[in-house]
Amino acid sequence: MKVLSHFKIAALALAGITAVTTISCTPIKRGEYASGSATIFCDDGFRTILEEEIDVFEYTYPQSSIIPIFVSQNEAIDTLLADNTQAIIVTKELTTEQIKFMRSKYKRVVRQQPIAVDAVALIINKDNPVDALSMDDIKKIMNGEIKKWSQLAANDTADIKIVFDNAGSSTVSYLRDKFLPEGKTISEVANAYAQKNNAQVFDIVKQDPDALGVISVSWLGEDLQVAKNVPMDQRMELYQNENDTIKTNLTTEVKILKVSNPTEENDYSLVAYSPYQKYIYTGEYPLVRKVYMISTASNSTVMHSFYVFVTGFVGQKIISKTGILPYTNNPRVVQVI
Repeated sequence: MKVLSHFKIAALALAGITAVTTISCTPIKRGEYASGSATIFCDDGFRTILEEEIDVFEYTYPQSSIIPIFVSQNEAIDTLLADNTQAIIVTKELTTEQIKFMRSKYKRVVRQQPIAVDAVALIINKDNPVDALSMDDIKKIMNGEIKKWSQLAANDTADIKIVFDNAGSSTVSYLRDKFLPEGKTISEVANAYAQKNNAQVFDIVKQDPDALGVISVSWLGEDLQVAKNVPMDQRMELYQNENDTIKTNLTTEVKILKVSNPTEENDYSLVAYSPYQKYIYTGEYPLVRKVYMISTASNSTVMHSFYVFVTGFVGQKIISKTGILPYTNNPRVVQVI
């Protein structure tokens, strides 16, 4: 397993002490929520989702406190398997062997539920003239066969700079498994640059016309940022409304590339699609993956209450405003403004 940095160990220890000293031991009935404090480790790609989920949960249940720690996907899974947290948000399920390990060593019951279907988005600077890529283009870029923007019908002869969050992230793992030969990593590709987080990827693409950013589409939805300026009681009314239709606006600060996937199944169509909820739902946008919340928390704990919340109606409604697809809600209309 990976060794956590001293900073993260300290943060985890502090959070663990808080959880132990404040978590409620009083049995709760079905439909009730426990009070107390607990940590959750989350892939940084889903930071915007988790922060809003926590804000709304803590507003609804003010005696509860959820402490998020944003790390790579690999680190989140390692932390759960070491029993140093009881919940994570990642893009793959635990294996049967890992579930058996948690039960035998720590007496933990593993619950894992898909909470969303995410799109991996490719973003470029607004001044870059390229509008779309095919899956074959992406494969050649990731393998270093296409190195310059001029090979994609652009006038710019500069090298393509692939910018991603970090080598252990779920986004990088997804692209590696989909496009690279076994044993090869994206960081080995010339002109591929790892950043600390998704926010840095976004900022670099805004400034550099030669950058190609790889990012979760949840970072590109503007609606959650707008929502944070709305009083919480009004946000709660929106999240609890079962009849409204949400139009999720994606940012215009960068260009979001369309992607085509000509295959025998679609008659080798060259039509390219943007990573909007509609096309995530239909499967026409090809770069998608499930997002899971995995919990080992006992029933009468605040973390189990949070797990029930995120996988329930309001938690799923919050996800629908991020630009990705909630797993259990109906698909939403998406538009670019």
